[in-house]
Amino acid sequence: MFIKCWGSRGSISVSGQEYVRYGGDTTCIEIQAKTGELVIIDAGTGIRRLGNSLLSRNISDYTLLLTHTHWDHILGIAFFKPLLYRKTRIVFQDRKFGNFDTKGVLKEVLKPPFFPVQLKDLHADIKFDTSLTGSFNIGSLAVDTIPTSHTEGSLGYKFTEDGKSFVFLTDNELGFSHPQGQPVADYIQFVANADLLFHDAEYTKNEYVRKTGWGHSSIPDVMDLASKAGVKRLGLIHLNQDRTDDEMDAIIVDCTRVLKTRAQANNTQAIDCFAVSCNYEITL
Repeated sequence: MFIKCWGSRGSISVSGQEYVRYGGDTTCIEIQAKTGELVIIDAGTGIRRLGNSLLSRNISDYTLLLTHTHWDHILGIAFFKPLLYRKTRIVFQDRKFGNFDTKGVLKEVLKPPFFPVQLKDLHADIKFDTSLTGSFNIGSLAVDTIPTSHTEGSLGYKFTEDGKSFVFLTDNELGFSHPQGQPVADYIQFVANADLLFHDAEYTKNEYVRKTGWGHSSIPDVMDLASKAGVKRLGLIHLNQDRTDDEMDAIIVDCTRVLKTRAQANNTQAIDCFAVSCNYEITL
C-alpha cells in the first residue's frame, strides 16, 4: 500500500515562506493498492497537484472517497484536471451529506455563479457508487469506516492490505461528542495497532480551551488515543491554517519528548510522531 499526502492544511489553503515545508494545500490523500487500484481521499486544494501528477503518470482510473463536504475538503474538485478528459474513469463514493447526495454536492459546487463549468460539462466517465459504505473492498484494499465526531455524515477510514493498516481520521474531535460522534473507546478500537495513523491535530492544549466544540482535536488528546491504541506511527494532520513550519517543528519536538517519556514508563516502544507534510509518502 503506497500512501502520499497532497495536502495537509486545515480550514483554508495558505501560502508564504513560513509554510513551505509542510505546505499550504488542504486535504487530499492518494493511496495505491498492490493490485493497481488508486484511491483518493478528499478533494481539497491538494487534488489539483495530484491531478497533474496522475496525468503525467498516465493513470486514468480512480475511486474518490470523501470524509465530509466542508469547503477545505472539496474546494479543489473544480481544478482536478483529469475530469476534463474522456479517458478518465472515476468512481465517486455516493452517500448522504445532510440533504445532498454526492452528485448533488458536486452539482452545487460546479455551477454558476460559483464556477463556470458544470458537472454535465465534464468529459470524464463519472460513476456514483452507493456500495462504498460500511466495510468494502477496493482491489486488494479492505476498507472500514467509522463516523467521526465532527459534522453530519463525516467519516473516518481504515485501509488494510497484507496485514498492514493505515487509518485516516481528519476532522475528529476527541474531547467533545458531536451528535454522530462515537465514544473514544470506539476510536481506540478502530485504530488499534495501526501501522500508520493520520489524525486531526488542529489545536494545542491552550488553544483547545477556546475552541471546544469546533470539531477538531487537541494534540494531547490525539497522543492519548495513539498511545492507548498502540499505533506505530502517528501523523498529525489538518494543520492549523496559522501554524508556521517552525511552530509545527516545535510541537513535534514536544510530542516526541512526551511519547518517549510515556513509553519508558510503560516499557514500550515509543510512537514515531511527525507532522504530515504536503509531499509525505510511505509504502506499508
